[in-house]
Amino acid sequence: MAELTTTDMALIDKIFGMYGGYVLDFSNDRFAAFFNRDLKIDIYHDRYAIYGTSKGKHFRAFLEISPNADVVRTLTALWEYRETGMLDRGEEETVPNARQRLSSMLQKLGGKPLPSDPNDAPAPPPPAPEPKGPSEGVLLALEQEFLALTAMDEAPQQRGYAFERFLKRWFDVWGLDAHASFRTSGEQIDGSFQHEGSTYLVEAKWHSRPTDAAMLHSFQGKLLERPDWTRGLYVSYGSFSGESFDAFTARRLIMMDGADIYHALNRRLDLGEVVRKKVRHHSERRQPFARVTDLFSA
Repeated sequence: MAELTTTDMALIDKIFGMYGGYVLDFSNDRFAAFFNRDLKIDIYHDRYAIYGTSKGKHFRAFLEISPNADVVRTLTALWEYRETGMLDRGEEETVPNARQRLSSMLQKLGGKPLPSDPNDAPAPPPPAPEPKGPSEGVLLALEQEFLALTAMDEAPQQRGYAFERFLKRWFDVWGLDAHASFRTSGEQIDGSFQHEGSTYLVEAKWHSRPTDAAMLHSFQGKLLERPDWTRGLYVSYGSFSGESFDAFTARRLIMMDGADIYHALNRRLDLGEVVRKKVRHHSERRQPFARVTDLFSA
């Protein structure tokens, strides 16, 4: 027997008719022919006459005593018949949410939902995801600014200031909340930024010769005098000398050189991800300087 509730039966009556003795616009003969031809069911069999002899009473009995699968087939076929007639006559749906409500009933009985309304406009495509990070124009401008730095003829000090300003813009573009250079207690700090709960102090050196161990020791001393969540990024355009790694043990700092900056800019790498990978590499391998080209496969 079909698992239809009183509410289900009331909805069927609203959509197709039943309790008033009529079902849609069927005559007796066409009602019998519909069930025989489309459903292979003898709707006027005596088993369906328990409430009376009208179309509606036979239909009611059929719904109450038939298995779910037969009820699903019948309601789906009746819906298709009804929908075709309404389209031909140009009629609008009068039962609120009829399609959705009948579909839910069919699914409850183990059937498939009704097909979508052919008159419904196609659903608009989902909005394109918001681009993450800075625009291509901003990244291109940063890359060009860095390349222009390499061609500067100004005095080393002026070039160093320009380098610090470039780094701040680069950090800010990637949402790292950078601060410009500042002095405190006689110390010169070339800038700072935030990354994943840590504050990074920045040491920026624009010179062609590699940075040596003494310079690294000096910067690390500034870090060790600060809270444990303070880390450091040492940026040396001319990279680092081989002896600097032998004579220096990095505690809370990572390193970046000019080639790293170029490749990160040229490949449009997320600067936050560059820092994240350098930190992880140092934690796992005890190597504070890992090249961007090694951390990011082409």
